[in-house]
Amino acid sequence: MSFPRYPTCKNSGVAWLGEVPEHWEIRRVGHYFAERREKVSDKDFPALSVTKNGIVPQLDTAAKSDDGDNRKKVCAGDFVINSRSDRKGSSGASALDGSVSLICTVMRPQGTVHTPYIHHLLRSQPFQEEYYRNGKGIVADLWSTGYSEMRNILLAMPGLAEQTSIAAFLDRETAKIDSLIAEQQRLIDLLKEKRQAVISHAVTKGLNPHAPMKPSGIEWLGEVPAHWATCRLKHLVTERVAGPYGASLTKDMYSSSGYRVYGQQQVIPDDFTIGDYYISEDKYLEMQRYRVFPGDILVSVMGTVGKVAVVPDGVETGIINPRLVRYRCSAAILPRYLQAVLLSESHQEQILFEAKGTTMDGINMQILGGLPVVVPPVEEQGDILQYVQSRTHEHDSLIAEAKQAIDLLAERRTALISAAVTGQIDVRACADQTAA
Repeated sequence: MSFPRYPTCKNSGVAWLGEVPEHWEIRRVGHYFAERREKVSDKDFPALSVTKNGIVPQLDTAAKSDDGDNRKKVCAGDFVINSRSDRKGSSGASALDGSVSLICTVMRPQGTVHTPYIHHLLRSQPFQEEYYRNGKGIVADLWSTGYSEMRNILLAMPGLAEQTSIAAFLDRETAKIDSLIAEQQRLIDLLKEKRQAVISHAVTKGLNPHAPMKPSGIEWLGEVPAHWATCRLKHLVTERVAGPYGASLTKDMYSSSGYRVYGQQQVIPDDFTIGDYYISEDKYLEMQRYRVFPGDILVSVMGTVGKVAVVPDGVETGIINPRLVRYRCSAAILPRYLQAVLLSESHQEQILFEAKGTTMDGINMQILGGLPVVVPPVEEQGDILQYVQSRTHEHDSLIAEAKQAIDLLAERRTALISAAVTGQIDVRACADQTAA
């Protein structure tokens, strides 16, 4: 759907605004808002989180400070924005009374603004870019924008009635887009469930629906093909806790920056292209017991418990985070097959069950080593992997398409809001037709 432009426009004289409708006023933020600086306790004013989705009751995942008596008061209708550039987009008009961290700026709107309109305007991409551009800091990628800088940013504002009209239009249209995004996300979740079911069935029941079955002896595994063996994980792998297979440190392992250290988030998706940091040769020698090789199985045993990766061929030599345990598979099982088994629904549930309630949110190595694994002949493992890869490729392709659709919808949402609140499109007729 295309929208007309305003019939007459003027040069705002402001780089981030460009041309704006002739009848819109250009004034500073400070004309429309007063800063709220009152400090309160979260005992009296419930803690709120300032997120990219707006202002919400404090999230369980939010970092919590011991200084709960030193927060900023927020009243319903206030606009709150996180001043730090690494939290770009975290802002919104609050529907709640409460308190926020001191790093946030809280603003009380004056009588000439419509709060829902301000929610869209000050969260729009053009304004966010301008807001953080005015910040100050000591490092290139992290700085803060205070109210003293924010209050001088110029806004182009329509009258109160037009603000209300534009806000109503944006509320309606963004709700439609959000609904479409939610549908695509539900599709992604369904596809992931189906993909997981394919993997789980293949590595616990095999590909032949007519194969004779036998009790596995493990309640949560049920019946398995009669010709498959049941082993404990520790009997299929060698846990690598010492030196690298007897190999010694050589200069070809060293880059110009040092020795790479891979953290959990790099190894879990098999992405070894980015290391967390580099260490010296002396430190590498000290930590060489954590060195990885192609074909190693990596299992996260603390934090993101149960995530599994196989070190791919051709990676830059490095060491891993000690929260990961490394296994080397015996000849009885293929590394990629063991990865599929450990990522199957039944094994993931068991791993997470064993980790639940531990003091460090981790799984005991003895328990992990005792995990039952049903093992088909190696040739059959290869057939199962080929089948799984083919089927999961189908699901992954559909998931990628759904994610692309979400990205396009999100871009459409962002562009529509930006165009409407900066006067690049005239939506008054659309809003009036809806109201009528």
